[in-house]
Parts: sequence; C-alpha cells; structure tokens
Amino acid sequence: MADRTAGRRNHLIVFAREPRIGRVKRRLAASIGNVAAGFWYRRQLSDLLRRLSGSGVWRCHLHVTPVTALRSSIWPRPWQVHAQSSGDLGVRMRRALSLPRPGRVVLIGSDIPDIAPRHIRAAFRALGRADIVLGPAADGGYWLVGAHRRRAPPSFAAVRWSTSHALADTVEGLPHGTTVLLLDDTLADVDTATDLAAHRLTQRGQRSRARANEA
Repeated sequence: MADRTAGRRNHLIVFAREPRIGRVKRRLAASIGNVAAGFWYRRQLSDLLRRLSGSGVWRCHLHVTPVTALRSSIWPRPWQVHAQSSGDLGVRMRRALSLPRPGRVVLIGSDIPDIAPRHIRAAFRALGRADIVLGPAADGGYWLVGAHRRRAPPSFAAVRWSTSHALADTVEGLPHGTTVLLLDDTLADVDTATDLAAHRLTQRGQRSRARANEA
C-alpha cells in the first residue's frame, strides 16, 4: 500500500509546454516537420503524466507555459496546474523548487521518454540522505533535480545550459556543505531527430529482449 502520509510531503513537478503544433520541439520539427514533432510531444506528455500520476507517494504539480495554457482542458487529474514563472530555465526551476511546500521536491522535464515511477521513487529516497539529488544525462546535463526543503534550492545562476557542463556547473554552484547524490540511471531527452531515432532503437531492443524472455 502507498504511504499516503509520506505522499503529502513529496512533491513532483513536471515542466511542460502546451502541446500545440508549431510551438513545441522546434529542433525536432526542423527534421521531421511541425506536425510529426507536435504529435510526438503530445503523446509523450500524455504518457508521462499518466505513468507518474497514480502512485499516491507524491503530489503532482504541472508547471506549464505559456500562461494561457492554464485555461486548457487537456490537463488530467490529479495534476495541479501552475504557470511557469518568467526568466531563463534556471530562474524558473529555482522558483518552482522554492514554492512553499514542506518536505521533498523533485522536478523533471516532459521530453524524457524513459522516466518511470521507479526513478521518482528513487529520487525521493535519495533525498532522505542528501540535500540535492540529480539524474545524470549522457550529454553532461541532467534529467531530474530534487531538493529537500531543509536547504535552499540550487541557484542555477552560472549553469551553461544545453552543454556538457550543465551538471558540473550546478554541483559547483551549490553552497559549501551541501550533500549531493546522483541517481544510478543515465537517461536522455529527445530534442533532435537523432535523439528520437536512438530512443526508438532502444525501444526495439527492449521489446526484443522481452519477447526472448517470454519464449
């Protein structure tokens, strides 16, 4: 049975864009077209919110952009919908992590297809032992950041986003004495056609292994 009491003190935040064709995944759209990129992102976002909404081990917060997306009827329960703040990615992340909630807060993006509930559970467990938890990405960035409210969240002020330095910059910018844990799984987001092809290849490999195990 899920620990509902603990769940009231665990908060999962997903950053998302309203999935409108021509306004999402523009780097991907440059290769596969606006319609295909828009449909991919809509399906990816829907699948992600469904997978991560039913555990009862955390509260679900969806931070959306643009602000007009707050009025959209597409957002499913039990997600509480908020507007992302203005500013660059670091400013928006820090403000989201700083909202007045007790306990532990984990933030992810909406374009990482392989995120599963076990990854979120692992992040909350890690925050029982550390002030900050990060999910490393193969490109030197990260796909998850979590913070315990006993300390201020990272400032993200000097992070070189979309580079191989993003994770290292984030860790280097933390105050002295901050304890940090990295999750075991290295995941990837989908920004380009190359990323999408790699993800689909991984999916085919997983399905092949599953069929082999069933044989």
